[in-house]
Amino acid sequence: MGTAVFLSFMGSLIICMALIPALTASAWRFQFIDVPRERRMHAAPIAKVGGIAFAVATIAAVLVWAPKDQLVLASLLGGGIILLFGVWDDRVGLNYRMKFGGQALAAATVIWFAGVRLSTIPFMDDVLLPGWVAVPLTLLVILGVTNAVNLADGLDGLAGGLSLMSFAGIAYLAYQANEPLLVLLMVSVLGGLLGFLRFNTYPARIFMGDAGSQFLGHYLAVAAILLTDSTRTVYSPLLALFIWGVPLLDTVGVMGQRLLEGRSPFVGDRNHIHHKLLARGLTHGQAVTAIYLVHGVMVSCAYVLRWQSDVVLLGVYLLCAAAILSMFIRKPDQVVPVTAPAERVRSMQTGSRSLQLPIGVWALTALRVAVPAYLILSVAMPKAIPWDAGFVAAGLLAAVVGAMVAGRGTVWVVRAGLYVGSTCLMYYGEVSPRLSGTDMMAPLNIGFILLAGLVVLTIRFAHADRFQTTPLDYLIVALALVMPFLPDMTVGEVPVSFLAARLVVLFFSFELLLHIYASAASRLGWVSAWMLGGLVWLAWWS
Repeated sequence: MGTAVFLSFMGSLIICMALIPALTASAWRFQFIDVPRERRMHAAPIAKVGGIAFAVATIAAVLVWAPKDQLVLASLLGGGIILLFGVWDDRVGLNYRMKFGGQALAAATVIWFAGVRLSTIPFMDDVLLPGWVAVPLTLLVILGVTNAVNLADGLDGLAGGLSLMSFAGIAYLAYQANEPLLVLLMVSVLGGLLGFLRFNTYPARIFMGDAGSQFLGHYLAVAAILLTDSTRTVYSPLLALFIWGVPLLDTVGVMGQRLLEGRSPFVGDRNHIHHKLLARGLTHGQAVTAIYLVHGVMVSCAYVLRWQSDVVLLGVYLLCAAAILSMFIRKPDQVVPVTAPAERVRSMQTGSRSLQLPIGVWALTALRVAVPAYLILSVAMPKAIPWDAGFVAAGLLAAVVGAMVAGRGTVWVVRAGLYVGSTCLMYYGEVSPRLSGTDMMAPLNIGFILLAGLVVLTIRFAHADRFQTTPLDYLIVALALVMPFLPDMTVGEVPVSFLAARLVVLFFSFELLLHIYASAASRLGWVSAWMLGGLVWLAWWS
């Protein structure tokens, strides 16, 4: 199952990153464009096809690497239904009755065919709910969470980042409960989400649309119910409230405020938590980061309190809810529209930058040499890799070489090659090492430490005006720092903590070079081709 988990993650990531450029290119033709409106936070039309990309990537990865049992197939059918209604909504703009109808149909599908339902309630663990209570209750919960995530999609990277943390929390709790199928399902959506978020971080180049936000909400509701199902695990149903976290409480607060003011709870306004933070002077990135932090605390509570009594869980949750809902007591100030800073847009379009400190110049020059050298030597790490991973590497190798020759889409194809190639090398270097002991690993580990130092020095002293850290970067670094403290965190037999740390350092080094040097795409393109070619060789001829 360890290899299937890894390949489902990588497959979903690759499919999503491959679909996004193609879908974006056709978005204007098929009218999948989000135009600026009163409650929108962007100033220019943006394609809203990201949700289609990561939803299709998730479904494809599950179909290829997950067992084809009734639970999996019915869950995919429900996800497909919510995706189709979301695409329809993004295209023509459905009224709320049609939206709810699609959401209810998707929820009914997983309830009826997959057997997903709330079987118990808090404080009554020994009492199974009768079907006439469990079915409508489950339907209401799935509809509520679906719309909560949909409503949370108000800032660049917000709904995607919150969902990423929730799915990661479910994956780890499922791993602790020995539920490998649920882990695989979560890892599949995590891969697609990461591929999408690189395009969706502020300033976003693509949106997920209602297709994406509703798919995430539906998937998140179903996954949390499966995780806390008393017939599968011993987790309390209250843990789901922590996993749904900020989006659920934001929806409760917004709708409660509308009702108290005598307005319809279904008419949109600018009273969401992210609007309130912007009104109080936070920038776009600061608002997203602050919400990430609060949601991360709530998801962490689900792990820390997983064995506690329902009394403790409910008490802690009520404290969290009170703190968050207190923001709705004070009426929001006027929100200043947020757009991408002009200087940042200009810096993204230019190919040069100034380095002000000698140590920054030295660190960046050393990084240009060290990254390709480390990647080239890393091809010697694994002894062999599975043949199906070879097909993935071969397809990506053809894309990288084709982009390099044609000179079109080079940066994003090369980025995908670097991400996938380095991840496969690091992972299979641990699964099937060519040399045992310290013969190979010691030099490579020393190289990793040197790379980490160069990345820190470059960011700190190079005054990277073209490379600006984003909330997604903070989120990834936080996850990498947390993983070493999670007990027994492995994929197969590979410890995730050190693997994640190495990949975070490598990914930051890729982004630094690609953003700073216009020629880096060509240089790193051939390096990625070398890595992918090595993977193909190891899979088929080694």
